[in-house]
This record gives sequence, structure tokens and C-alpha cells, in this order.
Amino acid sequence: MFRRREAVPFAFVAEADRFRSNVTPPPPERASTAQLLGRSLVGLTVVAGLVGSLMFGLPALDPGNAPGKTQQSEASESH
Repeated sequence: MFRRREAVPFAFVAEADRFRSNVTPPPPERASTAQLLGRSLVGLTVVAGLVGSLMFGLPALDPGNAPGKTQQSEASESH
């Protein structure tokens, strides 16, 4: 019914979780001024796009300005 799990054939696989390196990674490089300005410009562009889409989109979604309520077709007036 149940098969027994076989032992790991390689000792280094079983000990891999205990391995620690004595080599420290180099510290991350600081972003340059140009990179910081570029990132902030991209962020401002995204925010301005979202604000602009809200400014132009919300009036169009307003139910008070529905074109069906303010405009009447000529076919409905002829009867």
C-alpha cells in the first residue's frame, strides 16, 4: 500500500539546508542622481495620467448628463 521513502542518495543534498557561505555579497550600488530623477519622472507621469483620466472620465460617467434625457429624436415628435 504505502511505499517507504528512500533515503537521499547524496549526502550533500541532505546537508544543503545547513550550508552557509563565508563569502559576503557586495553591498548594493546606490542609484545615481540621473536614475533617481528618471524614476521620479516616471512616477509623476503615471500619477498625472491617472489624475487626468479621472478628470476626463468622471464627467462622462455622470448620470445627470446622459444624452438620452436631454435630446429627443425627431421621430418621437412627429406622432
